[in-house]
Formats: sequence, structure tokens, C-alpha cells
Amino acid sequence: MEINWIAVGWIIDMILNGFVWLIIASFSLLLIDITDTWTRKAIKWMDKADKWIRKLIDNSFEWIQKKNLKIISSIFLLIIFGIFAQLGIIPKLIT
Repeated sequence: MEINWIAVGWIIDMILNGFVWLIIASFSLLLIDITDTWTRKAIKWMDKADKWIRKLIDNSFEWIQKKNLKIISSIFLLIIFGIFAQLGIIPKLIT
């Protein structure tokens, strides 16, 4: 009886490819799990920073209105709108 070496090689290749893809999948799942926790932490931090910045700006506007400081409010708005323009937020708000 003759051994079909092409079939044997094909079977060995399939088994080795299966093991390699199993290792790749396990490392990928671990990496996805780690980056998922980092992403969740970053989103929580961004939420805290966003709330703090909104509170700061709101309190600043209220203080400026109470003191009736038009020049300071103009400079403050100029700075904020300049930052928004640099970040590209104003075109997003307009459209």
C-alpha cells in the first residue's frame, strides 16, 4: 500500500494552521479585553473632564453676568470661540 504524501501533508498543514490560528485568536481576545478596559477608563475620565469643563464655563458665565463685566465676557468668549475654531467644532455646530 502506497502512502499519499500529498494528503498527509495537507492534513498536517491543516492541523498546524488550526493551532496557529488558535494561538492568534487567544492573544487577540486578550488584547481586545485589555484595550476594552483602557477604553472604558478613558471614556469615564473624559466624562469627568467634560462635566468639570462645562461646570467651569457655566460658573464663569454666571459670574460675568452678575458682575456685568462686558469687556471680560467679550475676551472670554473670544478665547472660547478661538479654541472651538481651532478644534474644528464650530463648523460641526453650523452644519
